[in-house]
Amino acid sequence: MGRHHFITAALSALLAGCAGLPGTATSSMPTLTSAPTPAGVEVVWLGQAAFKITSPGGKVIVTDPWLRTNPLTPAPYKALEHFGRIDVLLVSHGHFDHIADAPALAQMYNVPIRAPGDLANTAMTLAVLPANLLPRMNKGGTIEPAAGIKITAVRAEHSSIYVWRNPATQKDEVHPGGEAVGWIIELENGFRIYHAGDTAVFGDMKLIGERYRPDLALVPIGGNFTMDPADAAWAVKDMLKPKAVIPMHYGSNPLAKGTSKQFTDAMGGAAAIKVIVATPGQPITF
Repeated sequence: MGRHHFITAALSALLAGCAGLPGTATSSMPTLTSAPTPAGVEVVWLGQAAFKITSPGGKVIVTDPWLRTNPLTPAPYKALEHFGRIDVLLVSHGHFDHIADAPALAQMYNVPIRAPGDLANTAMTLAVLPANLLPRMNKGGTIEPAAGIKITAVRAEHSSIYVWRNPATQKDEVHPGGEAVGWIIELENGFRIYHAGDTAVFGDMKLIGERYRPDLALVPIGGNFTMDPADAAWAVKDMLKPKAVIPMHYGSNPLAKGTSKQFTDAMGGAAAIKVIVATPGQPITF
């Protein structure tokens, strides 16, 4: 049985209890090799673009950690020590609602922040963290920050600045944040997650779908700053074509008015793609 049959069967069985509604790209482009059946992947949404992902090998991956002041983050995760361990820490760009608690987590768990290279350089210049916790990378680069975990930075269509409180003046300063990115996260068993970061729709999402064939996509739907529900559904159905999708980046800012219902309605007839409306703090397993 092929990889896509395995994934479809696994999702049907494991996600039957999740909120969702009732696509594979073909191309001459090179694609990643087939992967075995995914098992033991846990995904926990923590509000906005923050997720805790636990791999089959027990590695903990945390994305865009805005936690302590995030209205959607469950109380236990507002205490940063609640994670216990973090093996990979990803920040898609420099805006506060994506990087806010990343420096504290990096220091607490002695884990480097993986972020756009110019953002890391800005943070290093400002002495936010020591150089060993701010390794540089860029779009197109693939790294293996923990055994069996592969991370690739891909394009996102968004802005990025880093607002830093100068300890000498106690005033906020705006510094360059590099270019926003999304992430392809490949786990030990080949299960692939596309974390889109903050982004508008862009044509190369089709290339991301064809090249990486994500099993799960995490996409923003709030609008105003990112894709709205209609644009996000169009990107998922027509370009990315994952096996499952979780909407994110909504519900925590009154300017980002998109809702999960609008997204699931817009997904409509995409029967091959499972729509999973996550509840903050509640694990979803694959």
